[in-house]
Amino acid sequence: MAKRANKPGESGEEVIEERADAAGPAQAPAVDAAAAPPQGGAANEAAAAVEPHAPATLEQLQAQIAALQAKADEHWDRLLRTQAEMENLRKRSRRDVEHAHKFALEGFASDLLGVKDSLEMGLNAASQDDAGASSIREGTELTLKLLTQTLEKHDIQEINPLGKKFDPELHQAMNVLEDQNAAPNTVVMVIQKGYLLNGRLLRPALVSVAK
Repeated sequence: MAKRANKPGESGEEVIEERADAAGPAQAPAVDAAAAPPQGGAANEAAAAVEPHAPATLEQLQAQIAALQAKADEHWDRLLRTQAEMENLRKRSRRDVEHAHKFALEGFASDLLGVKDSLEMGLNAASQDDAGASSIREGTELTLKLLTQTLEKHDIQEINPLGKKFDPELHQAMNVLEDQNAAPNTVVMVIQKGYLLNGRLLRPALVSVAK
């Protein structure tokens, strides 16, 4: 008995369908978790980051202006106070300098009053009928001692270069004398003593110098 030939494609299609049925239902393609859009709170945060900030309202701008104005007023007040303090400091400094110029000799003058008192007492004693030369001399010596102490107290040093080598920085030669007992350029006589004030020459000593 002759067999009927299969039509092309019939047998093959049936085989493919049978294999597909045997393999079970088709699976959905895998989705990349990283590529998936965010869900829930992450989605809201991402959207907020992308969206531009909302413009400030009129009330917010007015509040910012008020805060800046208050800050500017504070800085202005601080500047005015600083300027006032500087002006007061200049006035005090000027006043202190004026007082220093006026009363720089206050201590020295106060000490000289004692010398004046001693001189007056010496004159009163000398005017007495029973005043002797010895008492007048003693009073004069005490007055001179008081004056010397006053000068030393205020750093006024005496220059008495008798017998010393002539120093043109401290001495002024009035004449030149011949003295066999003195070395050349030596002070042989002090005509007037000199003085130093805090190491600075106040008055040179007037001297006679040996040849």
